Amino acid sequence: MIAQRFIANPAEIGLDPAGIQRLYDFIDGEVADGLPAAQVALGRHGRLVAPRSWGTVTAGGVTRATTDDTLFCLFSATKGVVGVAMWALIEDGLLRLDERVSAIIPEFVGHGKDEITVEQVLTFTCGFPAAPMHPRLWEDREARVARMAGWWLNWDPGSRYEYHPTTAHWVLVEIIMRKTGVDFREYIRQRLTQPMRVTDLFVGLPDEEHHRAADVVYAGYVDAPDAAGGPGGSVETRLGSNSASQRRAGSPGSGGWASAAAMALFYQRLVSPAESGGLTPLRPETIAMATTVHTLPRHVDESGLPANRGLSVVVAGDHPLEHGFGTHGSPRAFGHGGAGGQIAWGDPVTGLSVGFTTNGFVDADRMRDRTRTISTLAGECLAG
Repeated sequence: MIAQRFIANPAEIGLDPAGIQRLYDFIDGEVADGLPAAQVALGRHGRLVAPRSWGTVTAGGVTRATTDDTLFCLFSATKGVVGVAMWALIEDGLLRLDERVSAIIPEFVGHGKDEITVEQVLTFTCGFPAAPMHPRLWEDREARVARMAGWWLNWDPGSRYEYHPTTAHWVLVEIIMRKTGVDFREYIRQRLTQPMRVTDLFVGLPDEEHHRAADVVYAGYVDAPDAAGGPGGSVETRLGSNSASQRRAGSPGSGGWASAAAMALFYQRLVSPAESGGLTPLRPETIAMATTVHTLPRHVDESGLPANRGLSVVVAGDHPLEHGFGTHGSPRAFGHGGAGGQIAWGDPVTGLSVGFTTNGFVDADRMRDRTRTISTLAGECLAG
């Protein structure tokens, strides 16, 4: 649970109660329309508005009402968390963006990979979006490294942008372990979530917390998910999030677990460091550097828009709505959503942070529209 000292009344942090109620009403309608469960939380000035939960979940084999203690799979919203861990390595002088991955991980050579840089991996311009890493390898570090050694490139590093659903982040966490000598899951806890007091955010869910984890379900999915992978991974992988092994493994591109409140507080620490009571474990200049766009104009996403990638996060730029930040997000807003419609972002201009979690997969159009609506309604909660 989020400590009570981090919870505020809306007026105390400059949020409009009527706007918050409109946000709640919208999510209430989504659950009434078939979404099995959801949570939402907003943050500003270092604190959160009281989180809200809806629906029912099956967790630990028990079906029950969703509570603010319930944990949800973050899917690709995990990428933002692992990205911040990389920012910490840079701040601590342990890593440079221009380092070659092969100089850090000697096994990562051959098949054109030798010159790939850390920055290219962080921005998905590295060239191996579809490289295989089967879930059965996730808990075996030696097997993961062997698999990465055999990867081939789809295109020349730096030549283009293409979303890497999971592969890039397995490389990133191996870099963490080579640079620190600490398992990436423990490093994230020690360096980030523990100092931030964001205790309900896990990359690698301990066995003793599995009873809080909401099983992932498909809820009226109209578009057949890509069985071979795709932006959200395969059906097998998504539903594999219900297995103890995948939860423990903490796939760094897709396997984090958290409450909506934890995600809103995590991003609140990054966008409001001066108001977070010394609980932001990074310098403001590090955060600013990492949330500047590092991709080039030629790096466009699947819709033809600028990719606008910072270091493992999306930056709103001139297209905040299309990038998931709603119509009121400033160009500097940053974060990363998840395949099930999870929302996790913060805006350093307004100080607003947003967390939304759910366990229900619906069709892609509905998911996209819901993300845009929730982010827009969240922005409308800013008083004045």
